[in-house]
Amino acid sequence: MTKNLMSRFILLFALLPASLTAQAAGDPLRLERGRTRPLVVVAPTADDPYAAELARPDIRMAFAERQVVVFTVLAGQGAREGQKLDPADTAALLVALGLRADGPPSMVLIGKDGGVKLRGRALGVPVILATIDRMPMRREEMRRE
Repeated sequence: MTKNLMSRFILLFALLPASLTAQAAGDPLRLERGRTRPLVVVAPTADDPYAAELARPDIRMAFAERQVVVFTVLAGQGAREGQKLDPADTAALLVALGLRADGPPSMVLIGKDGGVKLRGRALGVPVILATIDRMPMRREEMRRE
């Protein structure tokens, strides 16, 4: 391999993480499209009871089977699956869904296609799971299992 070609590969791999980071900034949901079903829970306080319920092991298992990732914005602090988001990503998440951190508690379920499938407050877990199980992509996944 020539020195020039090797330099190009090194440059390409050096810039790749920066490129992925730039794509993620501005819309954290964009990286989920086609891979997962985001469930976004927004509440003005950190002790939201519904967000706590979603952390139960049985619910987490049901979500994992359906490729659901939980985003929370509690008291203004965003997280994806419990891992903190930076403030810019949190703000972009809220803007993308037309929500406010200090607004009324809200939930949004997004399909793998990026479309909003459910929007409301304290939607029951059975309703969320039933909605997902009716989605065409989910039905196809279940046929393959």
